Formats: sequence, structure tokens, C-alpha cells
Amino acid sequence: MTNRRQFVLMLTAVSALLEGGPVMAQTKLDEKDPQASALGYVGDTTKVDAKKFPKHSHDQKCNNCQLYAGKVTDVAGECAIFAGKQVAGLGWCSAWIKKG
Repeated sequence: MTNRRQFVLMLTAVSALLEGGPVMAQTKLDEKDPQASALGYVGDTTKVDAKKFPKHSHDQKCNNCQLYAGKVTDVAGECAIFAGKQVAGLGWCSAWIKKG
């Protein structure tokens, strides 16, 4: 049986989850992660392999991609491609789509 304090804490956590609020800190995406590696993710857009990704340009960054959920000024933010991970705002991957 739970007491009143435990119930309120549990209710707060569930409420935050339903509202999309942060309950647990997300981890930073590792460039060596298999999915990140497959998409050519790098934490710094200036370090993209130009031979492998010839259409890339240095103005393409995670923070100006449609898939990036953070603000343009954020150092890192959520990405729809890498669920549960934070990508660098100045990073890049081949799934980049210009923010409309």
C-alpha cells in the first residue's frame, strides 16, 4: 500500500511523462552507435567526410533540421531519428532535412 507522499510523487512522474516532460536525462548520441554510424552522424558538421557525402555543406546542422526538436541555440537536443538520445546542435547526419 502506498502512502499519500508516494502517491503524489508517482502522480507527478506519470503526469510529466504524459505531457512529454523530462523525467530522465537523455544520453548523448555516440558517433560509434550503429545507427549513427550508418547515417554518417558526426557531432561537428565541419568533420563530415566530403567524399562519402558530397552533397553535404557546412551550413547543414542538426539545429536547422526538421527532425531536430531542440531550439536553434541549444547545444544539444532530441532528434526524431535517434529516439532517446541527444544530438549535437552543430552536428549532422545524412537524414538532414532543411527546416521549413
